[in-house]
This record gives sequence, structure tokens and C-alpha cells, in this order.
Amino acid sequence: MSDTPRPPATVTGERREQTIQALVASFAQDRLTLDELERRLDIAHRTADRAELDSLLADLPAQDSATTPAPRETALPGEVRDNQFLVAIMGGVEKTGRWTPARRTTVLCFMGGAELDLREAVLPPGEIEISIFTIWGGVEIIVPPDVEVDVSGVAIMGAFEQPRGTVRPRPGSTVVRVTGFALMAGVEVYARYPGETAKEARLRLREERRRKGRQLPSE
Repeated sequence: MSDTPRPPATVTGERREQTIQALVASFAQDRLTLDELERRLDIAHRTADRAELDSLLADLPAQDSATTPAPRETALPGEVRDNQFLVAIMGGVEKTGRWTPARRTTVLCFMGGAELDLREAVLPPGEIEISIFTIWGGVEIIVPPDVEVDVSGVAIMGAFEQPRGTVRPRPGSTVVRVTGFALMAGVEVYARYPGETAKEARLRLREERRRKGRQLPSE
């Protein structure tokens, strides 16, 4: 009896979603360029051959290590101030890179702007509060996706925006509370990984929405 070639293994929905998740996680950790991510995602969405799907991850770390967040440095109690004031009047103020926010940071902007980037900040355990008062200005806050963020405030001809793109907070992570008042101004909070640009974050969110849209409701 002659040997009959076995047909190639087909792709299951679960296997496809696991591969897409691993690709997006690798991109977020700078293991893939934007162009390479888009090329591999296109293949992952259309291929029916499991071998071709598996080849997309062959040169990348295993999925578990790709999706496990690196440990975050935590500030010691004596390194955290109780209060901090940032003022931007007809100008700008910026806090980026490695810095330690106070337990309560007050931001005052009048015809100016402020940027607070917490992605590489040494965050204290527990809660921190960022209290914003802005008139004819704007405040941008960038947080890591795996911290809990609570945004509230009073806006007149303006807005306080809750971040999109957050993931499940890591155990014991800092809680960032954003409050304040905005008059003809905006307070925007974004969730991005370190080094992730706005365009890259939008791509990550698009893929996350696509995955959720394809998931069947639980029975």
C-alpha cells in the first residue's frame, strides 16, 4: 500500500489568537519593528497552515516570556515626597525619563502645557494623586498600561479623558488618580509601553479590538 502524504495541519482559532497576542507583545517590547509586525499580522490573519503560523514566532522568545512584564522598580518610602508643584504659565513643563513622583503632584497651567510621562518613573507603592488646574492649556499624562488609573475632574469646554489600552494591573501596582479642573483645556491620559509611540499604541489597540471582536460570547 502506497504512503499517502498527510495534509498540512490547519490553524485553530485559539492558536491564531495566541500567535497574534505573542506578536503584539513582542512588538511592545521592541523585538519587532512596526513594518515587520504588520507583515506578520497579515500572514497570521489569513493563513490556514499551522506550520506557516508557527514560523511567525520561530525567531522570537517563547510566548510566556514575551507576555510576562519585566519587574518594575519601586521607590522606597523615604524617597517619596509628600507634595510636588509643577507650574506652566505661558510656557511648558515636562517630567520624563526616570523620576519619582510625589504622593500628590499639583499641576498648574495657564496658557501653557505640561507633560508627565510615568512609563520609566520610579513609582511608589500604594496610590499617587495628580491634581490638575488648567485654563487655556493642556496636560498630557502617559502611564504604563499595567497600572491602575482613575480619572475624574470638572471640565468646562474641555475634557478629562480616561486612558485606553490599559491591561490588567500587575499585583501590587501603583494606583494613579487624576483629578482637577479644566477650563477651555484638555487633560489627556494615554497608556503606552516604554518607547512606544502614539502610532504604535494605536496599532496595538486596533489588534486588541480585532481579537475581542472575533471572540465568541461565553455560553
